[in-house]
Amino acid sequence: MMIKENPKDLVPTFFTNTSNSYDDIVHWTTFGKDSLWKHKILEQLSDQETVLDLACGTGILTKQLAEKLPQAKITGVDITKTYLEKAKKKLISYPNISFVNQDAEKLNLEKKFDCITTSYLPKYCTAKILIKNCIEHLNVDGKIILHDFTYPKNFFVQKMWNLYFKLLYFLGFFIPNWKNVFVDLPSLIRATNWVKEYEETMRDYGMTVHRQDLTWGTSAIIVGTKTA
Repeated sequence: MMIKENPKDLVPTFFTNTSNSYDDIVHWTTFGKDSLWKHKILEQLSDQETVLDLACGTGILTKQLAEKLPQAKITGVDITKTYLEKAKKKLISYPNISFVNQDAEKLNLEKKFDCITTSYLPKYCTAKILIKNCIEHLNVDGKIILHDFTYPKNFFVQKMWNLYFKLLYFLGFFIPNWKNVFVDLPSLIRATNWVKEYEETMRDYGMTVHRQDLTWGTSAIIVGTKTA
């Protein structure tokens, strides 16, 4: 059971000593769906010249952004230094990528971007704080693309989802660095109402908002466009 009052307090617990295995874990535990979900993010991009990838982690999405938009300048931001160092080493051959060690809720880059992306960050943050920071770093007509896990609403999918996380709990005994994640993550996903909160916050800022539910309601993408 999750014992942290603030979801952000889970970040050090989840992301300490897990950077080396993250790419494999996120691929196998999502049955490869992580690649599909990130592809859905990329579908929202066309000719952007600058992209900010928040909570870039080991650079999985950051790399895909750089390949989709080879002429664009991509900036990856993450709060966890070990993950950022992993991303830098992996993507050293991409001259259009730079990295910054910052907290997304305290973002201060003194520049604006055509698009801001993030995968798996929203559930940890306060919507009003994160969106305010994003808008301050976003050009007019720019997009904010948010992706994260969601708790499925279909009864039968819920049953399968709950069973799967019970299996991951036992798997955690064999992968100690990930045990806390497999214990606390399902509680966090059930408790969060990030989709509604971010949709409402974006609309409060006058953004046009589009939502896309993915993989039987286990994941979602929200796209907000700054119109003025």
